[in-house]
Amino acid sequence: MITRRDFIRNVGMLGLTGMQPLTWLPDHLHSASATQASALDPNTLAKFVDALPLPVRAQSQGLRSRPADSKIQLPYFRMIMQQTQGKVHRDLKPTTWWACGGAVPGPTIDVERGTEILVDWVNQLPAKHFLPIDHKIHGAEPTMPEVRSVMHLHGARTRPESDGYPEDWIRPGETALYHYPNDQDACTLWYHDHTLGINRLNVYAGLFGMFLVRDAQEKALNLPSGAYEIPLTIFDRMLSPQGELLYPTSPNPESPWVPEVFGNAILINGKLFPYLDVQPRKYRFRVLNASNSRFYNLSLSNQAPFHQIGTEQGFLNAPYTTPTLVLAPGERADLVIDFKDHAGERLVLLSGAIELLQFRVSSAKVEDESSLPSQLRSFSRIPESQATKTRILTIDEYQNQVSEPVLMLLNGTHWNMPITEKPALNSTEIWTFVNPTDDSHPIHLHLVRFQILDRWRYEPWQYQSSGRLVFTGPPVPPDPSEDGWKDTVRVEPRMVTRIVVPFQGYPGRYVWHCHILEHEDNEMMRPFEVVATDSPVQNQT
Repeated sequence: MITRRDFIRNVGMLGLTGMQPLTWLPDHLHSASATQASALDPNTLAKFVDALPLPVRAQSQGLRSRPADSKIQLPYFRMIMQQTQGKVHRDLKPTTWWACGGAVPGPTIDVERGTEILVDWVNQLPAKHFLPIDHKIHGAEPTMPEVRSVMHLHGARTRPESDGYPEDWIRPGETALYHYPNDQDACTLWYHDHTLGINRLNVYAGLFGMFLVRDAQEKALNLPSGAYEIPLTIFDRMLSPQGELLYPTSPNPESPWVPEVFGNAILINGKLFPYLDVQPRKYRFRVLNASNSRFYNLSLSNQAPFHQIGTEQGFLNAPYTTPTLVLAPGERADLVIDFKDHAGERLVLLSGAIELLQFRVSSAKVEDESSLPSQLRSFSRIPESQATKTRILTIDEYQNQVSEPVLMLLNGTHWNMPITEKPALNSTEIWTFVNPTDDSHPIHLHLVRFQILDRWRYEPWQYQSSGRLVFTGPPVPPDPSEDGWKDTVRVEPRMVTRIVVPFQGYPGRYVWHCHILEHEDNEMMRPFEVVATDSPVQNQT
């Protein structure tokens, strides 16, 4: 058995100039111990004393002309990014955040399929960042403005000029008007900062929120709705005893970047250990993992099941009943929980042994007219034969001999190198991710949705030395929880993960990247270009 350290000693044969494979660090060295030592222990606080807040719905500010056609008037939203304060727990002082719409998470944008909207992203942030910038990371050089932002609507089919390209940032005092067509199936999207070099800091500061697309098919299912449909945005942070955000740094003040950030305070909708009063009936929960690095393994304290009805890009074929659910950063899940048999009980949402949220089920008798249909929607698996091209793409970590810090590269290629992935519009490709590391990397492709084909155990040394993929076991099919349309896939450690991708939408330049934000910021992100053809743009079906 070849260990990770044995393997990465030999990755230097890839021929990257000035690069050597990373000497793997134990997890306890990833973050500065001084930051951890000064952090609040959340277990010293009383649990379940704050009600779960619900994000407000964003409201249209009227109509405005579409940039490409002044005769067409579209609903117009104005989303202001500014510094604010909010209490994460009854017994803590207010925390300083950077927020959209004055709260973390920001307002939820809720639209019908095909309703085009305009969103003006307004940067009213301070001129100086309050989290530690690593100026040795590409895109965060000392010559760059400290505070910049660009918003990406994660999972949306948009033209490239409205996608939130990492270099399309705006400074304080500037605005960016984006057009969202919303021509896609009902699904759970989210918006978040995507600025090159400081994305991890801006998201950690609070620049994110949920975006829901609805359609007629969703309404026909008669799922729990209104007061019985609850967004749950989960994100971890490290807090000082005074309640302020702490972001861990390396022991080297010249290179403060760390490979991952795992806060010990896990917030839901901006609260630490909140509670939610529910009735003994079905509820629908739109769950988002908005953490920088942390994966969640969700369950209920009494082992009651989740009924998963959807992934990031919409409904599953049929509900999947499971006692546990894993969510990587950037992933979403659409869940139904039925509290009917738990009147008068108190259930706790857990991640492993960590308590996140308490459900207080009332004893009142209620009528529940909502449904949990046995069939949700019908869609077919994409046959491999439909793909016209297969790409093999590596994911790995390297030590830069020229300068610090460690680099996290896709296919051994830096962000600013020439684009190598150029799929044709309306073509279908298989992307094969080869992961020799010990990390699970959640890989997100902009613009498109895809299906997971399978995962394979393989022999890393054989592939590195000869370029041949030698599999050491049978293919592992996707878990039922991810057996639908996806936009983020967990590329598991020491495995090959294959996805099949229809490149529908628009021509232009987009990006694909790891959604562990510390990895993404340190070059684990690459542009790709969808090349125009003579074929008309296809609608999703």
